[in-house]
Amino acid sequence: MPTRECAKVREEEILNACEKIYGEKSFYEVTVKDISAETSFSRPSIYNYFISKEEIFLRLFEREYLLWCGELEKIDSDGCDPEKLPGKLARSLEGRELMLKLLSDNVYGNLYDVEENSRLERKISFEKAYGRSVFLLDSILMKTFPERSDSERGKMRNVSLEFLQGIHTYASVSPYQVGLMKLAGVIFEEKSVYQLALDGFEIILG
Repeated sequence: MPTRECAKVREEEILNACEKIYGEKSFYEVTVKDISAETSFSRPSIYNYFISKEEIFLRLFEREYLLWCGELEKIDSDGCDPEKLPGKLARSLEGRELMLKLLSDNVYGNLYDVEENSRLERKISFEKAYGRSVFLLDSILMKTFPERSDSERGKMRNVSLEFLQGIHTYASVSPYQVGLMKLAGVIFEEKSVYQLALDGFEIILG
Protein backbone atom coordinates (compact mmCIF):
# COMPACT_ATOMS: atom_id res chain seq x y z
CA MET A 1 0.00 0.00 0.00
CA PRO A 2 1.56 3.34 -1.01
CA THR A 3 2.26 5.95 1.64
CA ARG A 4 0.09 9.06 1.75
CA GLU A 5 2.85 11.19 0.27
CA CYS A 6 3.52 8.66 -2.49
CA ALA A 7 -0.20 8.41 -3.23
CA LYS A 8 -0.41 12.20 -3.51
CA VAL A 9 2.44 12.26 -6.03
CA ARG A 10 0.79 9.53 -8.10
CA GLU A 11 -2.58 11.25 -7.98
CA GLU A 12 -0.96 14.42 -9.32
CA GLU A 13 0.57 12.41 -12.15
CA ILE A 14 -2.88 11.08 -13.04
CA LEU A 15 -4.44 14.54 -12.84
CA ASN A 16 -1.71 16.07 -15.01
CA ALA A 17 -2.22 13.33 -17.60
CA CYS A 18 -5.98 13.91 -17.59
CA GLU A 19 -5.46 17.65 -17.98
CA LYS A 20 -3.17 17.11 -20.97
CA ILE A 21 -5.62 14.80 -22.75
CA TYR A 22 -8.58 17.01 -21.90
CA GLY A 23 -6.81 19.82 -23.72
CA GLU A 24 -7.28 17.85 -26.93
CA LYS A 25 -10.47 15.86 -26.33
CA SER A 26 -13.92 16.38 -24.83
CA PHE A 27 -14.94 15.05 -21.43
CA TYR A 28 -16.83 12.17 -23.03
CA GLU A 29 -13.89 11.22 -25.26
CA VAL A 30 -11.32 10.98 -22.47
CA THR A 31 -10.90 7.43 -21.14
CA VAL A 32 -8.98 5.87 -18.27
CA LYS A 33 -7.01 3.99 -20.93
CA ASP A 34 -5.94 7.33 -22.44
CA ILE A 35 -4.91 8.60 -19.03
CA SER A 36 -2.97 5.42 -18.29
CA ALA A 37 -1.02 5.82 -21.54
CA GLU A 38 0.20 9.21 -20.30
CA THR A 39 1.31 7.91 -16.90
CA SER A 40 3.96 5.54 -15.60
CA PHE A 41 1.56 2.86 -14.40
CA SER A 42 -1.15 0.57 -15.73
CA ARG A 43 -4.87 1.23 -16.09
CA PRO A 44 -5.78 -1.13 -13.19
CA SER A 45 -3.31 0.76 -11.00
CA ILE A 46 -5.21 4.00 -11.58
CA TYR A 47 -8.20 2.48 -9.82
CA ASN A 48 -6.11 2.28 -6.64
CA TYR A 49 -6.36 6.07 -6.53
CA PHE A 50 -9.58 6.95 -8.35
CA ILE A 51 -12.63 4.71 -8.76
CA SER A 52 -13.72 6.23 -12.09
CA LYS A 53 -12.90 8.72 -14.81
CA GLU A 54 -15.53 10.99 -13.29
CA GLU A 55 -13.73 11.00 -9.96
CA ILE A 56 -10.51 12.04 -11.69
CA PHE A 57 -12.33 14.97 -13.29
CA LEU A 58 -13.95 15.91 -9.99
CA ARG A 59 -10.54 16.07 -8.34
CA LEU A 60 -9.18 18.06 -11.30
CA PHE A 61 -12.08 20.48 -10.89
CA GLU A 62 -11.33 20.78 -7.19
CA ARG A 63 -7.67 21.52 -7.88
CA GLU A 64 -8.63 24.30 -10.28
CA TYR A 65 -11.00 25.88 -7.76
CA LEU A 66 -8.28 25.83 -5.11
CA LEU A 67 -5.86 27.57 -7.48
CA TRP A 68 -8.46 30.23 -8.22
CA CYS A 69 -9.10 30.61 -4.50
CA GLY A 70 -5.44 31.51 -4.13
CA GLU A 71 -5.99 34.42 -6.52
CA LEU A 72 -9.18 35.47 -4.73
CA GLU A 73 -7.38 35.42 -1.38
CA LYS A 74 -4.89 37.97 -2.71
CA ILE A 75 -7.72 40.27 -3.79
CA ASP A 76 -9.49 39.79 -0.48
CA SER A 77 -6.39 40.58 1.60
CA ASP A 78 -5.25 43.52 -0.55
CA GLY A 79 -8.62 45.24 -0.53
CA CYS A 80 -10.07 46.88 -3.60
CA ASP A 81 -12.06 49.89 -4.69
CA PRO A 82 -15.14 49.36 -6.88
CA GLU A 83 -13.50 50.71 -10.02
CA LYS A 84 -10.52 48.34 -9.81
CA LEU A 85 -12.38 45.19 -8.75
CA PRO A 86 -13.57 44.13 -12.26
CA GLY A 87 -9.98 44.25 -13.49
CA LYS A 88 -8.64 42.30 -10.53
CA LEU A 89 -11.27 39.59 -10.88
CA ALA A 90 -10.59 39.40 -14.61
CA ARG A 91 -6.85 39.00 -13.93
CA SER A 92 -7.61 36.20 -11.46
CA LEU A 93 -9.03 34.18 -14.35
CA GLU A 94 -5.97 34.53 -16.59
CA GLY A 95 -4.28 31.16 -16.59
CA ARG A 96 -7.45 29.48 -15.36
CA GLU A 97 -8.49 28.29 -18.81
CA LEU A 98 -8.84 24.73 -17.54
CA MET A 99 -11.28 25.77 -14.81
CA LEU A 100 -13.27 27.82 -17.31
CA LYS A 101 -13.38 24.89 -19.75
CA LEU A 102 -14.57 22.56 -17.00
CA LEU A 103 -17.26 25.09 -16.12
CA SER A 104 -18.47 25.48 -19.69
CA ASP A 105 -18.14 21.84 -20.67
CA ASN A 106 -20.39 18.92 -19.84
CA VAL A 107 -18.25 18.25 -16.77
CA TYR A 108 -20.12 21.03 -14.98
CA GLY A 109 -23.41 20.52 -16.76
CA ASN A 110 -23.40 16.90 -15.64
CA LEU A 111 -21.88 17.48 -12.21
CA TYR A 112 -24.59 15.33 -10.63
CA ASP A 113 -23.51 12.35 -12.72
CA VAL A 114 -19.84 13.08 -12.06
CA GLU A 115 -20.46 13.14 -8.33
CA GLU A 116 -22.60 10.01 -8.51
CA ASN A 117 -19.53 8.14 -9.77
CA SER A 118 -17.25 9.49 -7.05
CA ARG A 119 -16.72 8.60 -3.43
CA LEU A 120 -18.32 10.64 -0.68
CA GLU A 121 -15.04 12.02 0.63
CA ARG A 122 -14.13 13.20 -2.87
CA LYS A 123 -17.50 14.91 -3.27
CA ILE A 124 -17.19 16.66 0.09
CA SER A 125 -13.65 17.77 -0.72
CA PHE A 126 -14.82 19.28 -4.02
CA GLU A 127 -17.75 21.07 -2.39
CA LYS A 128 -15.40 22.57 0.20
CA ALA A 129 -13.19 23.99 -2.53
CA TYR A 130 -16.19 25.41 -4.36
CA GLY A 131 -17.60 26.76 -1.10
CA ARG A 132 -14.29 28.47 -0.39
CA SER A 133 -14.52 30.38 -3.67
CA VAL A 134 -18.06 31.50 -2.82
CA PHE A 135 -16.95 32.59 0.66
CA LEU A 136 -14.08 34.62 -0.78
CA LEU A 137 -16.29 36.30 -3.37
CA ASP A 138 -18.74 37.23 -0.63
CA SER A 139 -15.91 38.64 1.48
CA ILE A 140 -14.52 40.66 -1.44
CA LEU A 141 -17.94 42.07 -2.32
CA MET A 142 -18.70 42.95 1.28
CA LYS A 143 -15.44 44.87 1.65
CA THR A 144 -15.78 46.57 -1.74
CA PHE A 145 -19.50 47.41 -1.55
CA PRO A 146 -20.30 47.85 2.17
CA GLU A 147 -23.16 50.19 1.30
CA ARG A 148 -24.99 47.50 -0.69
CA SER A 149 -27.52 45.18 0.95
CA ASP A 150 -26.83 41.48 1.52
CA SER A 151 -29.41 40.75 -1.16
CA GLU A 152 -27.72 43.01 -3.72
CA ARG A 153 -24.29 41.54 -3.03
CA GLY A 154 -25.75 38.03 -3.22
CA LYS A 155 -27.12 38.75 -6.68
CA MET A 156 -23.75 40.12 -7.78
CA ARG A 157 -22.03 36.97 -6.54
CA ASN A 158 -24.55 34.59 -8.12
CA VAL A 159 -24.52 36.30 -11.49
CA SER A 160 -20.70 36.39 -11.42
CA LEU A 161 -20.55 32.64 -10.82
CA GLU A 162 -23.08 31.97 -13.59
CA PHE A 163 -21.17 34.28 -15.94
CA LEU A 164 -17.99 32.22 -15.50
CA GLN A 165 -19.66 29.26 -17.21
CA GLY A 166 -19.76 31.05 -20.57
CA ILE A 167 -16.32 32.66 -20.79
CA HIS A 168 -14.48 29.68 -22.25
CA THR A 169 -17.08 29.19 -24.97
CA TYR A 170 -16.51 32.70 -26.33
CA ALA A 171 -12.75 32.83 -25.71
CA SER A 172 -11.97 29.57 -27.50
CA VAL A 173 -13.79 29.98 -30.81
CA SER A 174 -11.79 28.29 -33.57
CA PRO A 175 -10.78 30.02 -36.83
CA TYR A 176 -13.14 27.64 -38.62
CA GLN A 177 -16.07 28.80 -36.46
CA VAL A 178 -15.10 32.44 -36.99
CA GLY A 179 -15.07 31.84 -40.75
CA LEU A 180 -18.53 30.28 -40.66
CA MET A 181 -19.92 33.21 -38.68
CA LYS A 182 -18.48 35.66 -41.19
CA LEU A 183 -20.10 33.72 -44.03
CA ALA A 184 -23.39 33.81 -42.15
CA GLY A 185 -23.08 37.53 -41.51
CA VAL A 186 -22.82 37.09 -37.74
CA ILE A 187 -20.98 39.87 -35.94
CA PHE A 188 -18.28 38.37 -33.73
CA GLU A 189 -15.43 40.11 -31.94
CA GLU A 190 -12.58 37.88 -30.79
CA LYS A 191 -11.55 38.63 -27.20
CA SER A 192 -9.21 37.15 -24.62
CA VAL A 193 -10.32 35.58 -21.35
CA TYR A 194 -9.22 38.74 -19.57
CA GLN A 195 -11.17 41.09 -21.85
CA LEU A 196 -14.32 38.98 -21.76
CA ALA A 197 -14.14 38.70 -17.98
CA LEU A 198 -13.46 42.43 -17.62
CA ASP A 199 -16.45 43.35 -19.79
CA GLY A 200 -18.70 41.03 -17.83
CA PHE A 201 -17.58 42.06 -14.37
CA GLU A 202 -17.86 45.75 -15.24
CA ILE A 203 -21.52 45.19 -16.09
CA ILE A 204 -22.26 42.89 -13.11
CA LEU A 205 -20.47 45.04 -10.54
CA GLY A 206 -21.21 48.42 -12.07
